[in-house]
Amino acid sequence: MSEERNDKYTNKGQNRGPMAGPHMGMPVEKAKDFKGTLRRLLGYLKPHLIKLITVLLLSVLSTMFSIVSPKIMGKAITKIFEGVMLRLKGVPGVQIDFDYILQIILILVVLYLISAFFSYIQQFVMAGVAQKTVYDLRNDINDKLYRLPLKYFDSRTHGDILSRITNDVDNIATTLQQSMTQLITSIITLIGIIVMMLSISPFMTLILVATLPLYVFVTKAIATRSQKYFATQQKALGELNGHVEEMYTGHKIVKAFGHEEKTIDKFNSINEKLYDSSRRAQFISGIIMPVMEFINNIGYVLVSVIGGIFVTKQTLAIGDVQAFIQYSRQFTHPITQTANIANLLQSTAASAERVFELLDEDEEIPDSKAAKLIQTPKGEVKFQNVKFSYKKDVPLIEDLNIDVQEGQTVAIVGPTGAGKTTLVNLLMRFYETDEGIISVDGVNIKDLKRKDLRRIFGMVLQDAWLFNGTIRDNIAYGREGATDEDVFWAAKAANADYFIRTLPEGYNTILNEEASNISQGQKQLITIARAILADPAVLILDEATSSVDTRTEFYIQKAMTELMKGRTSFVIAHRLSTIRNADLILVMNNGRIIEKGNHDELLAKDDFYADLYNSQFLNQAG
Repeated sequence: MSEERNDKYTNKGQNRGPMAGPHMGMPVEKAKDFKGTLRRLLGYLKPHLIKLITVLLLSVLSTMFSIVSPKIMGKAITKIFEGVMLRLKGVPGVQIDFDYILQIILILVVLYLISAFFSYIQQFVMAGVAQKTVYDLRNDINDKLYRLPLKYFDSRTHGDILSRITNDVDNIATTLQQSMTQLITSIITLIGIIVMMLSISPFMTLILVATLPLYVFVTKAIATRSQKYFATQQKALGELNGHVEEMYTGHKIVKAFGHEEKTIDKFNSINEKLYDSSRRAQFISGIIMPVMEFINNIGYVLVSVIGGIFVTKQTLAIGDVQAFIQYSRQFTHPITQTANIANLLQSTAASAERVFELLDEDEEIPDSKAAKLIQTPKGEVKFQNVKFSYKKDVPLIEDLNIDVQEGQTVAIVGPTGAGKTTLVNLLMRFYETDEGIISVDGVNIKDLKRKDLRRIFGMVLQDAWLFNGTIRDNIAYGREGATDEDVFWAAKAANADYFIRTLPEGYNTILNEEASNISQGQKQLITIARAILADPAVLILDEATSSVDTRTEFYIQKAMTELMKGRTSFVIAHRLSTIRNADLILVMNNGRIIEKGNHDELLAKDDFYADLYNSQFLNQAG
């Protein structure tokens, strides 16, 4: 399945685990140019600079009020300790100053409320900034998609493009809204805690900081071991998703050929591999937290012992020791969180880089500023010395010359890869010619706006495309502002009205995502009705009857004959029996027109076309 190539992107949501815990061993996809990508992403935040400064100030205030609380609480503990010690010494008339303690409690309550308020405002402002940034990014992506040439979509899987638009943008949004504020808060908290600890005891602070290399050593050692298991886990997850999707979309074939047991065995095998790698990866990365807690407890014990010694020597108040212990317990949290966010920033930069790759793709040649407009198209089409190649130095079409008069039916035949569909793509300017001129009614198509050019054409393709919605809406898609009467008229002209009215909901029948609740032939009749409603000057018809029964083919041919009346038509023909009455038949091979003429003329030449026709006739007769 093509989507399997994108599993590392479509499963990106699985990689957000580190935010929830200590799993810094989980590998993330890294950007090729981290600094450049981050700088460009920050460019989207530039218009919100004032709000970002506000977020920073709010974060400082929120964190500051939160950080000073243990120090203030320590004063209350010191006051209680002093009162208790004096009473134990038998000092007469000693009372614990509960009024002072009550004041401390009230101050703490106010500080915590102020901290929570600033934190709330900070999150509110940052949410607005993040969503507006992603909103602008999505708009840029949407605008870009409309300017990209067809070759971009032909050269990439739908899964990859959708992943960039959805998963990668969601990854950026989550990081901007959550990780950015957490990163700011963590850094400020870490700085604040160090400042508060230094104000209490530089010596004990030095002891605590001395444990940091242990954190780095342990994390790196465990992360290195777990990384290979996480890589295996993601690979197995991609295989499993690909297998499930493939089996789901092809479940009828699996059942028809009796491969259920084989499919289940393969699923179990991949699932077992995923289970084993996931268990090992989660176990090893899960060791990080207990080990870090152990190191933290070592620092806690050292601080408690040394703090106790300082209290006995009356160089520190007991409340200050208690506050320092609180700070020491909080010390590792912002470090861990910052490491996790740094890990996620790599993943976010990779997502942003993929989005920017899309935004940097070569666009269609812009429409001419002095574009012409054909007010009443006749349908005269001319190819003059047209050359085209999908890849440089590999020519597909060379020196193509065609002169089609108004109202003519032109059939294009030839083996697979001859260039039949390419000719249509050039006519619609889905691709640009390398050399030569294509004109409609004497006007070079490059002198027309693409939207004006494409309004001249109507298309009925072999693969009928219908969107999720009512049959009425699908037909009305052919012309903006079409009324119900217009839709009914078009459906009758396409011989689709009868079958539509036999459906329980009639024209209000909702087609599902695959339009599988109607037959292939019915789909084609609806697309023909849509083309009739569009009333184009030039028709492009890809053989629409190749996968339907004889009776449905009769109705489709009848509808197509009605549609082609008075219009220039290009018919890509697979069944040569359907184009006997064409005014002109172009026989293509290897990008060249090797024969042209009507059916009788080409048969009389007894050459390539005659061989094609006779081979089909013999096959049908056999």
